Amino acid sequence: MLHGSKRIISIQVRYYKPRRSLFLSSHVCSATFCSHRLKPIESDQPAEKNIVNLFEHILRQCSTIHQAKETHTQIIITRSDQYAFLAARLITVYAQFGFLAYAKMVFQGIPIEHKSNLLLWNSMLRATQSYGYFAESLRLYRKMRNVGIMPDGFTFPLLVRACASIGNLHMCKLVHGHVLVSGFQFHVHVANELIGMFGKLGFMDHARKVFDGMQFRSCISWNSLISGFSKNYNLEDTINMFKCMELEGMEPNLVAWTSLLSAHARCGKFEDVLRLFREMRLKRNGATAEAVAVVLSVCADFYMSYEGIAIHGYVITGGFQDYMFVNNSLICLYGKHGNMEDSSSLFRQMKAKNLITWNSLISSLAEAGLCDEAFEVFSQLEKSGDSMLQPNVITWTTVISGFSSKGRGNECLDMFRRMLYANVDPNSVTFASVLSACGELAILDRGREIHGHSIRSRLDDNILVGNGLINMYMKCGKLKEAQIIFNKLGDRDLVSWNSMIAGYGMHGFGEDCLLTFRQMVEVGQRPDEVTFVAVLSACSHAGLVTEGQQLFDQMVNMFSIQPLMEHYACMVDLLGRAGLLQEACDIVKNMPMEPNVCVWGALLNSCQMYKNTDLAEVAASKIFSLETRAVGSYILLSNLYAACGSWQNSAKVRMLAKTKGLKKNPGQSWIEVQNKVHTFLAGNALQPGLEEVYHVLGDLGLKMETGRYITDGNAELHEGLYNEDKLMVSANY
Repeated sequence: MLHGSKRIISIQVRYYKPRRSLFLSSHVCSATFCSHRLKPIESDQPAEKNIVNLFEHILRQCSTIHQAKETHTQIIITRSDQYAFLAARLITVYAQFGFLAYAKMVFQGIPIEHKSNLLLWNSMLRATQSYGYFAESLRLYRKMRNVGIMPDGFTFPLLVRACASIGNLHMCKLVHGHVLVSGFQFHVHVANELIGMFGKLGFMDHARKVFDGMQFRSCISWNSLISGFSKNYNLEDTINMFKCMELEGMEPNLVAWTSLLSAHARCGKFEDVLRLFREMRLKRNGATAEAVAVVLSVCADFYMSYEGIAIHGYVITGGFQDYMFVNNSLICLYGKHGNMEDSSSLFRQMKAKNLITWNSLISSLAEAGLCDEAFEVFSQLEKSGDSMLQPNVITWTTVISGFSSKGRGNECLDMFRRMLYANVDPNSVTFASVLSACGELAILDRGREIHGHSIRSRLDDNILVGNGLINMYMKCGKLKEAQIIFNKLGDRDLVSWNSMIAGYGMHGFGEDCLLTFRQMVEVGQRPDEVTFVAVLSACSHAGLVTEGQQLFDQMVNMFSIQPLMEHYACMVDLLGRAGLLQEACDIVKNMPMEPNVCVWGALLNSCQMYKNTDLAEVAASKIFSLETRAVGSYILLSNLYAACGSWQNSAKVRMLAKTKGLKKNPGQSWIEVQNKVHTFLAGNALQPGLEEVYHVLGDLGLKMETGRYITDGNAELHEGLYNEDKLMVSANY
C-alpha cells in the first residue's frame, strides 16, 4: 500500500500449515487484531524485515496475555518464528505476564542450530531469574557454554546475581573466574554485581578489590560497597566510604543514606539512627521506604514510643503507607509497645498481606503474652486457603515459643507435634522452646525424644539447642546427661554456664555449683547478675555461709556488679538458714534500696525455722504492708505461732487471712506415665484412680513414721497444710 513516497506495511495473511504451533487455536485471528490501536509503520526496508519489526512493535504494546498469544499465533503462521529476535521478545513478554512455562516452551521449541543468538539466552536467563529460579538460571548458563556461546556484559550480571542469591561459593568463584578470563571485570555493570555478590557473602576484601580496580565508578558502585560494609556490621568502613563518596564529588543518594542508617542500627548506635534519619530528610529532602522501616524497627526494639508515633506520622505524610514492609514494621512497633489495638487495626486495614504481615501480628500478640489471640490469628492463617500464605517455621515457632514462655507446656508440645505433622522442619529456636517446656513439666521421655529429633536435624550442636538440653536434663534431675551435653558444646556462652550452675544449685549440689563457677571464671567467661543469683542461692541451700559471703564480695569488688534485690534476698536467706538472724537483719537494714517482699519473705522463713516470733512479726508486718494478699506469709506466721505454742495468735492470723478472703492455691503435681502427663490437684476428690493413690500414700506414711522422717512433735498442728499437699507427694511415686 502506497502512502506518499513511502510504503505502509500491512500483513496479508496466507493460511500456511505451520511447522509447529504452541498456541494455535481452532480459529486463526487476524494479524491486524490490534491495528486500530497502532499507528502504521512507515519504512523503505524490505517487506520481510518490516514484518519482523511490526511484530516486535505489536509485542511491545500487548497489554494482555490474550493479545500476546494471538500475536504469537500470527508469528508462527507467517513463519517469522525463526527470528531469534522475535523469540527473545516473546520470552520476555510471557515472563512479564506471569507465564514462565510459555516462555520456556518458546525457548525449547527453537532448533539448536538457531540458538546461537546470545540475546535469546539472555532473555531466558532474565525470565528465569525474575521468578527466583536462580539455580535453574545457572544450569541454563552451563547449557549455554556447552553449545559454545560466550557470555557478554548483559549475561554476567545475571549470573553473578544468581550466585549471590543462592550463596553457592563454588559457583561464585567459577563465575568470577569466567568474568576475569572473558575480560569483563572492568565492565561497570558486571563489577557492580560482583561487589554486591562479595558483600552478600561476607568477602568484603574481594569486594573492595573489585571496587578499587574499576576504571569508572557509578553511583551504584559506591552504593553496593557501602551496602556491603553495612550488611557485614562494619560501621567504620561504612562511614569512611560514605565520606569518600562525598569527597570524590559524588553526592550520596537516598540508597547510600539508607545503608548508613542500617549500619548504625545493626551496630547498636540507635540514637545516631534517629539523628541520621533527620539529617537525611533535611539534606536529601526525603527518605526511602527502607530507611523508614529501619527507624521503625529501632523504635520498636528499644521502646521509643514517642519517636515511633512521630515516624508513623511521617509514613502518612510521606506517602509510605502503601509499602507492605513499612506497615509490617508498624505492626511490630505497636505490638512491642503493648498497643495491640493499633497493631491489630493496622493489620485489618492492610489490603494486601504477605506471610511477614501475619507473622508480625502473631509475634506481637505472643510477646504481649496473648497466646490464645496469637493462636487464633494462626488458625485464621491456616484456614486462608492461600498456598502462598501457609504458616512457615517462623509462624509455628512464634506460637510455640509464646506458649512455652507463659508456662503452657502442654499446648507448646501439642503445637510442636502439629508442626511436624505439617512437614515443617523445626529450627534451633523451636527446639529450645519445646525443650524448655519439657523441663518445666519434668517429662524426661518426651525431652529425650526431642533430643533425638534435634540430632536427626543436625541441630544438637547449636548453642540454643544445647542450652535447652542442659536446662531440660537438669530440671528432670539427670545431672550427668546435662554435664555430657555441656562438655560436648564447642562454643559455650554465658547461658550454658548459668544453666549448669543453677542446675547444680537447684538439686543441692553446692560444691559442684562452686566448682563450675570457678571453671567459668578460669576460662574467661565473665559472670553476670543471673550467675550470682544462682550461685548464692546454691550456697544458701547447701549451708555454705563463708563461701556465699566471699562470692558476694567478689561480685561487688572483682566484677563490679551492683547487687540487685535478688542478691540481697539470697544473702538474707543464706545467713538466716544458718541461724545468723542478727547478721541477716543487718543486711536488710543496710540495703541501699527499700527491701521488697522477697527479702522480708526470706527473713520470715528463717524466723519460722528458728522460732523467732519477735523478728517474724516485724518481717510479716512489712510483707503485709507491701503485698496485702501474701497468703503464704500468713500461713508461715500462723505455723510459727503454733510451733511456739501460741495457739491464740495462730488462730488470729488464720482468721485474719480468712476474713480477707485469702486462700492458698491448691498444690499441683504431675507425673508422666507411658508418654501421658497426669496432673493432680490437692483436694480433687474426682481424680481418676484416687483410691490407688491414697493406698500408696498410706504405705508412704507408714514408711516415713517407721524411718522417723516425721520429727516435728507438733506435726498434728500442720494437718491443714499436710492435707493440702499430701496428694502432691503421692503423685510423684
